[in-house]
Amino acid sequence: MRREDAVAYANYIASTGIAEYKSTPGNQGAWMLRRDDGDRSEIITFSLWDSRDSIQAFAGEAIDQAVFYPEDDRFLVERDLTVRHYEVVA
Repeated sequence: MRREDAVAYANYIASTGIAEYKSTPGNQGAWMLRRDDGDRSEIITFSLWDSRDSIQAFAGEAIDQAVFYPEDDRFLVERDLTVRHYEVVA
């Protein structure tokens, strides 16, 4: 995204996506990382869930697709339409 939009987008994600993740049963935490590079910024969000069932309660049946909000198109230059789930084993 354009760097000048990064602060507004970060505030928007904090009040929508991060807030919704944290309020979903089974979510153990959610974070947002931001990296600026010249006139562009990259923002990555990640969250920890206690089970795939918890993820499904938040995302629906298609848990391998990212959840986007209608306002996302206002900010995002490009986006990854998938999510990746990793299992913590130790």
